[in-house]
Amino acid sequence: MSWWWLLAAGVVEIAWAMSIKPTEGFTRLWPTVLSVALMGLAAFLLSVAVRDLPTGTAYAVFTGIGTVGAVVLGIVVNRDPVTAGRIAALVLISSGVVLARVASPE
Repeated sequence: MSWWWLLAAGVVEIAWAMSIKPTEGFTRLWPTVLSVALMGLAAFLLSVAVRDLPTGTAYAVFTGIGTVGAVVLGIVVNRDPVTAGRIAALVLISSGVVLARVASPE
C-alpha cells in the first residue's frame, strides 16, 4: 500500500509543480493558495509512504515521478522544447525510479 501512497504523492507533486507558474511569483492569491495546498498534500502523502518505505528510496522515487511528470507536461502543455538531452534525462530518471522500486525491500 505504501507504494500507492508514494505514487499518489508523486502525482500531486506534478500538479504542484505545474501550479507554480500561474502564481506569478506568488503574487496572485488563489493560484498561490492552490500551489501551497498541493505542496502540503504532496508532503503529507510522502510522509504516509515513508512509514513503511526507506526514506531515501521513497524520496528518490517521489522526486523522480515529479520531475518526469513536470517535464512531460511542460512539453505537452507549455510547448517546452524537446531535445535529445531532455529525452535522455527522462529515460535515465524513469529507469532509476523503476530500479529503485524493483530493488527496494518489501
